[in-house]
Amino acid sequence: MVFAAARDRLADVLGGAEPPAASSVQLKASADALRLEVDGIGRVEFPVPEEQARELCRIGQPARFGRGEETLTDSRIRDTWEVPKNLVSIEWDGDFVPVLDAVCDGLGIQPGCDLTAEFHSMLVYEEGQFFVTHQDSEKDDAMIGTLVVTLPSVHTGGELVVEHNGEDIAYSGTDSALSLVAFYSDCRHEVLPVTSGYRITFTYNLLLTEDNSGAITADDALLSELARCLDEHFTTPVTVPYGRGEANPPGRLVYLLDHEYTARGLAWSRLKGADAGRASLLRSAADKGGCEAVLALTDVQETWSAFESGPDYGYRYFDGDLDDGWDDESDPDECELQELIESSIKLTRWTIGSRAEGISLAVADAEVCASTRSVDLKAYASEYEGYMGNYGNTMDRWYRRAAIVVWPRDRDFANRAEASPDWALDELIARVRAGDQAGACAAAATVRPFWDAAVRANGQAGFFGTALRTATALDDVEIAEMLLRPFRIECLSLSHVASLVMLAGHFGEQWLGELVSTWFGDGKSWLYGSKQARSEWIASLPGLCAALHSNGNSGAATSRHLVDLAWGWLGNTIQQALATQSLRYRDKELSDVGESLAAVLMAAAKIGAADLRDQVVEFVCHQGDEVIVCMMSALRSAGAQPAETRRDGGFDTLAADCAIRLKQRLATPPRADDDWSIPLPDGCGCELCDTLGTFLNDPTRRTYEWPLAKQRRRHVHDRIDASELPVRHQTRRTGRPYTLVLVKTQALFEREAQDRRRDEADLRWLSGEFERADGA
Repeated sequence: MVFAAARDRLADVLGGAEPPAASSVQLKASADALRLEVDGIGRVEFPVPEEQARELCRIGQPARFGRGEETLTDSRIRDTWEVPKNLVSIEWDGDFVPVLDAVCDGLGIQPGCDLTAEFHSMLVYEEGQFFVTHQDSEKDDAMIGTLVVTLPSVHTGGELVVEHNGEDIAYSGTDSALSLVAFYSDCRHEVLPVTSGYRITFTYNLLLTEDNSGAITADDALLSELARCLDEHFTTPVTVPYGRGEANPPGRLVYLLDHEYTARGLAWSRLKGADAGRASLLRSAADKGGCEAVLALTDVQETWSAFESGPDYGYRYFDGDLDDGWDDESDPDECELQELIESSIKLTRWTIGSRAEGISLAVADAEVCASTRSVDLKAYASEYEGYMGNYGNTMDRWYRRAAIVVWPRDRDFANRAEASPDWALDELIARVRAGDQAGACAAAATVRPFWDAAVRANGQAGFFGTALRTATALDDVEIAEMLLRPFRIECLSLSHVASLVMLAGHFGEQWLGELVSTWFGDGKSWLYGSKQARSEWIASLPGLCAALHSNGNSGAATSRHLVDLAWGWLGNTIQQALATQSLRYRDKELSDVGESLAAVLMAAAKIGAADLRDQVVEFVCHQGDEVIVCMMSALRSAGAQPAETRRDGGFDTLAADCAIRLKQRLATPPRADDDWSIPLPDGCGCELCDTLGTFLNDPTRRTYEWPLAKQRRRHVHDRIDASELPVRHQTRRTGRPYTLVLVKTQALFEREAQDRRRDEADLRWLSGEFERADGA
C-alpha cells in the first residue's frame, strides 16, 4: 500500500477545511439606489437615454491603461471613453455598507474586516469598443480588488468576463437595474466588444483596511492533524530516486496559495478568498508544532508532454517526414496536456516580520504542496515545442503563485541564510558584537550543506566584504574557510585590502594563499562571459597589488600570490588562443588579452617582482609571430605610462622584440600576382588533407574538381571553414559521387595586403613611442 506524503495530506486537509471561495461575485440593486450627475449634462436618467450616452462620449477622453511603470493609450488594447472624474457626482441612496458586506460574503473575506470602496473612474463603451484581457494594477497598498457598477442601459454585447482558476464567468448588465460585479485584483478579465447601444460603468478600488488573517474557528483535532503532518514532514528523510538511499528530512515546507499577489500586495492582512482561511489554519498549526511561517512569492515552471487538440490529435505524417502538425498561429492553451515531465519552483521574495526582501531560492519537489494544482490555474506564459527528433511535443507553462513557507524554529537561521546569505552574514556579526561568539559559530556551522550554492546564486560581489569581516569576527579557521571558499576572485577590490591583511594576521599567509587560489577556480567551471569579467578584474591588479604590498609582509605575500595566479590564468589563455585554427577568433582573443598582459607586467613592477616580469616577457617573446597582435595590444595599453614604469614592466623589451618581428615580415617581398599558394595550417594528417594541402601549396593551380562522397566532402568543407582559407568550396550535384569544386579567391591577396598595412602602422607607432624599438 502506498501512503500519501505528509505534505500532500496537509494540503488535502487544508483544501477540505477551507474550500475555494468565489473570486468574483455579482449583485443586483435597484436603479433608485443611485443618483448620478455629470457637469455639463445634469442628472443622468436610468436607463441611460441614447442622447445622454452620446453626450457622455463627447465629454469623455480615450481611456488609458497601465503597463509596468508606464501609462499608455492604445485603442487596440483599450477602446473606451473615460469621463473626467472631477465632472462626476455620485450619491447612493442609503448606506453603501450592506453592499460591501455582501461583497465580503461573496468573496470569502473574513468577518469583521473593513472593506471600503474608492471611486476610480466612469467609463462609456459605444458600439465596437472593448478592453482586452488584463489584470488591474494595485493603486493603493490596501487594494484587494475591483468593483464594477454597470448602469442600466439598452445595449448588447460588452460582457465583463472574469477568469480565475481556469474558469471564465461572463457578467452582463441590464436595462432596468444596477449590476455590481466585484472581483479580486489578480483575476484576469476583459470587456467584450459592444455590439449595439452603450455600456456605461463606474469602477471602484476595493480597499481592505483591516487584517484578513484572523484565526478562523477550528477544533483542536483539525489543528493537531495539521501539526502532525508538519512534524512528520520535517522528520521523515526524503527518498532519493533510483535506489540511491535516503537523504536528510526536508528543511522547509512550501504550501502554494491559489491567488496571485504582487510584491506590494503580499501581506497576511490582504490574503484573498480561501487563501486567508487556509493561511490562518496553517499558521496556527505551525505555532502549535514549534514552527515559523512566512509569506513568499514563487515562480513555477512546469514542462508537460502535450499534443495539439482537435481532429488531428497526435502526430501527422507528410511526405515521409514526421510532422507534429503544430500551427504557429494556434493557441498554446488549446493543447491537451498529457504527463508532467518536470517542474521547478523558485522563491523570489518573502516577508519576515516587517522585513520584505527579494531572494532567489530553488526548492525541491519534496518540499512543495498545494490544495490546487498549478495546471488547474491560468499560466501567465506558455510555450509549445514541437517534435524535435529525440523527444516528443512539450508544453512549458509558467505561473506566479504566493506561498506560505514553514520551517522548524530550530532551523530558522539556516533557512533564512540559504535564501539570503547577506542577511546571514550581518546576523552573525551582530551576534558576535552582542557577545555570543559561540552561538554565532554554531549558527554558521548550520549553513555548510548549502552555502556554496547559496553564495553563487545571490550576487556574491555585493556581500563579499561582509563575508571577509564575518570570517575574521568569528575567528574560527574552518568556518572562515567554509564561508569564503565559494567566492570568485572578481569580487576582490581595493576596498577589501584591509580585510585581507587582517585575515592573514588571524589565520596565516599560507592559509590565505590557499583560499585565494580557490577564488581563481580550476579554469573549467566558468560560465559564459566570465573571461571578460576576469580580464576586467586583472586590469585592476596594479592598484590592488600596490595597496597590498604597502601593508607589510602579509600584504606583500598576498600581492605576489595574486600576480602569480593572474599570470597562470593569462598564460594559459594566450596558449589556448594561439592554438586555435580560426584566424579571426585567434586575433580577437589575443587582442582582447593584451590589456591583461600589460596589467600583469605593471603589477609585477609595482611589487618589484622582476623574476616574474622576466618570466612573462620571455614566454611572450618565445611564441610565434601570431603573438604580435597580443604584444601590440599590451604595448598600446602601456603607452601612456611613465618611462620608468615601462622599463620596470619589461615593455621596452617587448617593444624591441615586436619591432624586430615586424621589420622581418615587412622585409619579405609582397606576394607575386601569379602566386596562388596557400599554406594549410597543421592539424589533421589524413589522406584527404594531404590531397587538399597539395592543391593549396601549388602556386599555379586555382581550381580543383574533386569527386567525393558526402562524408568525405563534409570533412574537406569543415577543414577549409575552420582554417578560414580564402577558398570557395561548392558541391556540383551531378554524377555519382558528387563533385566538390574548390576555387582559390582574390581574398588571398587582399588579406596579405591588409596585414602588411597593419604591420607598417604598428611599426610606425612603436618607433614613435619606444626609443629602443626604433634602433632595434
